[in-house]
Amino acid sequence: MNGEGEKASSILLATTQQDHHIARMAALALGLSVLEAAIPSPLPGVKPGLANIVILIVLARYGWRTAAWVSLLRVVAGSLLLGNFLAPGFFLSLGGALCSLAILAESQHLPRRWFGPVTHSILAAFAHIAGQLLVVYWWLIPHAGIAYLIPIFAAAALVFGTVNGLIAAHYLSEPQITVGWAAPTMSGAARPTFDSGSSDLK
Repeated sequence: MNGEGEKASSILLATTQQDHHIARMAALALGLSVLEAAIPSPLPGVKPGLANIVILIVLARYGWRTAAWVSLLRVVAGSLLLGNFLAPGFFLSLGGALCSLAILAESQHLPRRWFGPVTHSILAAFAHIAGQLLVVYWWLIPHAGIAYLIPIFAAAALVFGTVNGLIAAHYLSEPQITVGWAAPTMSGAARPTFDSGSSDLK
């Protein structure tokens, strides 16, 4: 071993501002998913879908592609964190997420004058439930009796979809403030700068 020591090698990955947005929003959605997993449910599969609030906000501010990244990262990372990756629960969540993303891809083209976050949330909630029921029928329980559960899941999708959509709409209607940091002054201290009208945290 020479006296100079060994140089540690490191790999630097170039990231963009959009990567930072996706990471922050995915982390928030993941946190809400973990919180939701701790909430007891009277019927398996009936959850409030708190992470969908984040997806709706991302859809409105950054577009469908970023919303899809956040949603899929939330599903994969959440399953790894909760220990059900590649288990039936993972495929149920993935099936629901894919169906809701497909519906959101179409619903975002609806006239914004009449269709907003509440409409998108309700449509996504129904699509999520439909995706989960299809996975259950095609893979887990191929029995026609599953149809008796449709009214219960549909009612839950309507209620939770409406509530989540209202929360997302309220957030989107509020003015946002961007907090940044200006270059250090002559005294050597950096000063904060504020910019209204954006939700990005720099």
